[in-house]
Amino acid sequence: MYTEVLNLTKKLVDIPSISPKDLGCQEILIKRLKLLGFNIERMNFKDTNNFWAWRGYGKTITFLGHTDVVPEGDIFSWKTSPFISTISNGILYGRGAVDMKGSIAAMLVAVENFIKNNPNHKGRISFLITSDEESTGKYGTKKVVSILEKRGEKFNYCLVGEPTCENILGDCIKNGRRGSLSADLTIYGVQGHVAYPNLASNPIHLSAPFLVELSTLSLDKGNDFFDPTIIQISKVFSENNYTTNMIPGKLKVFFNIRFSSLITKKMIINSIKCLLHKYSIKYSISWICHAKPFISLPGTFCKILSNCIYEYTHIIPTFKTNGGTSDGRFIFHLSDETVEFGLLNSTIHKVNECVNLVDLLKLKNIYFNILNKLFL
Repeated sequence: MYTEVLNLTKKLVDIPSISPKDLGCQEILIKRLKLLGFNIERMNFKDTNNFWAWRGYGKTITFLGHTDVVPEGDIFSWKTSPFISTISNGILYGRGAVDMKGSIAAMLVAVENFIKNNPNHKGRISFLITSDEESTGKYGTKKVVSILEKRGEKFNYCLVGEPTCENILGDCIKNGRRGSLSADLTIYGVQGHVAYPNLASNPIHLSAPFLVELSTLSLDKGNDFFDPTIIQISKVFSENNYTTNMIPGKLKVFFNIRFSSLITKKMIINSIKCLLHKYSIKYSISWICHAKPFISLPGTFCKILSNCIYEYTHIIPTFKTNGGTSDGRFIFHLSDETVEFGLLNSTIHKVNECVNLVDLLKLKNIYFNILNKLFL
């Protein structure tokens, strides 16, 4: 019943394509797409493999995905070998099973079945696949999209196969994502002996009230599409790694901000600067914006996707923008609607990552039904 999509998922999972390495995953996909009459354009940069494939003309759906995976982590905590796909009690275990080799397999098999039944279908089906989603993203989807944009490419719909569901297949669609802004903050004091604090200035003590307020700082209240912006402090350490009787001269603080479209990078930075000034802190800070927030307002494609999900799961999905970033942020400006829908995200990046075989089959059927409703 699910032999086709299962076999392809297993083939992909058995390849240890730790980001940004692809190690042959894409060649498996390309070979099958060529048999369907797809035009294939490999776009490989540095250590990253990408390909752009298309078939047909007119109204376009683009399937967006990645063949790279995160490392296995603590290998001794795995019940099975992370890069040997293993089935137990209707569950397929292996790194990348849900993030997102299972979704890629479901996409490809759905397209194969659709074209087999409708070789002269209307519209254009396309794939953009990268091996650099889990690492820097510098030479992956972002790079390919910049080339496609210069050519004047536009898409009606983009479907990203990221694992979006939370408790049961079909319960969640992502129609946007929050932005991500990271800060590297150095707080300066004066180094000295712990017995003579009057001759020093302890940056840990100076920063404590600031860090408390930073951790609870309210930057916006959110809206119908976005949760309120949040700040999470991820690392705090002093320059003193040598002894317990020295007051350090510096304190390093790293924090990340997941922000909505209600606020800008500039507004966030100004708010943090005001807070630092409030506590008279001497500091230096650098910022990295990993992603800007985006929102794709629900339209025709979202309705089609929701209906297809309901047909196979009897669940009405909820639209959300929470979670991490995705490559959807690089392509949404070229597409009328960009949405993400895939498998359950409960085991992504964990040991014993796994997918229910029934969910894998249902996902393939949902993708297949989408094509039927778009092009028939």
